[in-house]
Amino acid sequence: MTLVRLPNLLVVAMTMMLMRYAILRPLLNAMPVTLAGEPPVVTVMTFQLGWFDFVILVIATCLITAAGYVINDYFDIRADFINRGSVIVGNTITRRMAMMYHNVLNILGVICGTYVSARIGYVWLGIFFVLISGLLWFYSTTYKRQFLIGNIIVAILVAMVPMMVVIYDAAPIYAFYSQVTAGFPGVAILFYWVGGFALFAFLTTLIREIIKDMEDCEGDRETGRRTLPVVSGLITCKSVVVVLSLFTVAALYIVWFRYLTDRITLAYITVLLVVPFALVIFKVLTGKEQHHFHNASRLMKLIMFFGIIYALVAGAIITSGKIL
Repeated sequence: MTLVRLPNLLVVAMTMMLMRYAILRPLLNAMPVTLAGEPPVVTVMTFQLGWFDFVILVIATCLITAAGYVINDYFDIRADFINRGSVIVGNTITRRMAMMYHNVLNILGVICGTYVSARIGYVWLGIFFVLISGLLWFYSTTYKRQFLIGNIIVAILVAMVPMMVVIYDAAPIYAFYSQVTAGFPGVAILFYWVGGFALFAFLTTLIREIIKDMEDCEGDRETGRRTLPVVSGLITCKSVVVVLSLFTVAALYIVWFRYLTDRITLAYITVLLVVPFALVIFKVLTGKEQHHFHNASRLMKLIMFFGIIYALVAGAIITSGKIL
């Protein structure tokens, strides 16, 4: 279970569930449509992708993610040993077994992803899973050793987790209701809401990846990786983390001011996101040893978790009719 990061996979599954049932469903319930006919019938939109197919989508995403973790450990043996003093691949399991796990997980993930793509009538979307699998391979072998490219790729892939939900749910919703309703409102609002979570996931993941590079600087330097702290030094790296953190905080308040304005969200952002961000900035600026940056990285995971959990708050507010 350590090899495939089971807790992280559970977070991936939870994120997808929350996007669908805490964000998309309340939004659909708040969007009345008029079905064509005599007489016209006013109703609300519902999911056109069945729950079983959605579970398969979640499984596909988790399988591809797990394969990425395996191949990352496969190519990170030396760096992980320097940074953490222990490795899984080559110790707990053999390199041959790790490669076999990687291949099996990828194949199953692509099959599941292609199946769901076919179910919504866009079988070509299955290529996304092939591309993501390949991107994770090249990330582990090449991109993570290059200046900032690896960090950005990981951030994009994490942001894709919530977006996968809205892509696979919005496509059949649009295909069905655009044909049977008068004055179809479209599905743009679904993308706006989930896109906000995806942007938050991108920024916080990018920040955390840079902090992790600061934590692993010694091993990365020994293995010839050109990460931000190795190339530019810790001072520059700290400045980048602070700027990105302040930008994220500013973005949170701008989104609240322009689109939400409810007090519950303001309190949630301030207490559970901004205060931890302030602690991250403090720990990064004052950090000198590996464990200082490790603590900052763990705080970033907490921020990312609270960002996901906000979906429950947002869903309740949308249901109450206070924001849309």
